Amino acid sequence: MRHLPKKRFGQNFLHDAGVLQQIIEAIAPAPEDRMIEIGPGKGAMTARLLAHLNELHVVELDRDLVTLLQKTFANRGLTIHSADALQFQFDQLRTDEGKLRIVGNLPYNISTPLLFHLAQYAPLVKDQHFMLQKEVVERMVATPGGRDYGRLSVMLQWRYQMAQLFVVPPQAFDPPPKVESAIVRMIPIAQPLACEQHILEQVVTTAFSQRRKVIRNSLGSLFSESQLIEAGVNPQARPETIGLEAYVHLARLFSA
Repeated sequence: MRHLPKKRFGQNFLHDAGVLQQIIEAIAPAPEDRMIEIGPGKGAMTARLLAHLNELHVVELDRDLVTLLQKTFANRGLTIHSADALQFQFDQLRTDEGKLRIVGNLPYNISTPLLFHLAQYAPLVKDQHFMLQKEVVERMVATPGGRDYGRLSVMLQWRYQMAQLFVVPPQAFDPPPKVESAIVRMIPIAQPLACEQHILEQVVTTAFSQRRKVIRNSLGSLFSESQLIEAGVNPQARPETIGLEAYVHLARLFSA
């Protein structure tokens, strides 16, 4: 059964055997793992994961691919969830036997909202390994002071320890995307810095909505200059120079 990639689903199928093996080695699946693959596509990674696992769950939106996967992996320990990963309730797959391990080649057109959707399940997750657009991974792991550092950096670093593992060239895919990709490892932090998540997100989103302005101006609707100083923030600093701890401090101040 031949499946042509569908642009509306952002489909780029990884086919390079060497890259697939690198990813498997990075994930290091074990037989008893509670593994979930998002966007299995035609099953190139799925087949390699199943070689190490007793069972595997996949979440796939494209019904044509669901049919293909059903035929390819019948009676091989694969459970297929025909669903939109952005709406999928990952907690339904948690058992008392261990935390979830989530992997996937995430569609680039929904990667950021999907990462935020998954963040709500972080307490149930052991680790996540994703293929993403390299530019997105660089933003995820960016440190204060660079142009890549922003809302995505702060909010994800508050919840995860993250590392870019390696870069994947466009020719490893069919069809080749116009950008490079990268593999990122995300390990949930057991006890994130204490603050209310929705308040932290409000502060960070407001700060970076006007990132060219100094923080006194971009956060002027939320904090006075004296409050910024109280939180240890230089009112003349720009949002991209302020670290996670300072944003958490501001969120606590706003809550109080």
